[in-house]
Amino acid sequence: MNERVKLSVLGFSFNQTQSGAYGLVLAEEDGARRLMIVVGTPEAQSIAFKLQGSHPPRPLTHDLFKSLFNQLDITLREAEIYKYENGVFFSRMLLSQGDKTIYIESRTSDAVGIALRTKSPIYTTEAIMQEQAIIFDESSIQDTGASEDDKDNLALDYSLLDKDELETLLKDAIEGEDYELASLLRDELQRKKNQ
Repeated sequence: MNERVKLSVLGFSFNQTQSGAYGLVLAEEDGARRLMIVVGTPEAQSIAFKLQGSHPPRPLTHDLFKSLFNQLDITLREAEIYKYENGVFFSRMLLSQGDKTIYIESRTSDAVGIALRTKSPIYTTEAIMQEQAIIFDESSIQDTGASEDDKDNLALDYSLLDKDELETLLKDAIEGEDYELASLLRDELQRKKNQ
């Protein structure tokens, strides 16, 4: 079963499975299945910045890779989550430069972070989706009494950002007149200042 499934990044689950780790939620394109990948805090921060459309105060590692690819005329053709073994997802990136094409092994979080920045597609196998994905059932969430805003239970977890990053996002939110987001960021910034 070698059929591939195209994925998109939805956000982060608030349900932390490990201390210092976050659940990155990927969705099959035009489907109800969701795949959750546990990622570390630095990778989650980097992905969160890109999803929010904000720029960190300084370039992050995934930004560095994008710049390097641009300077060396390397194209990330795709990121692929190709294996799941002993609780770990294995990924690789398909890169091309001129007429040369190579696969590079990568942590899944890095492959996703770089693919987001280069607007490259992300794939996995049908076998992984059948074994590891969950089916998103909107009716079960509605039965819990969740509000309209919480129905997908996915959002960026701003607690994983530091004070400088929160201040940068807050400034962007105010300039963009996104006052609901600004309120969330202000509250998280206040929590960090009180720690």
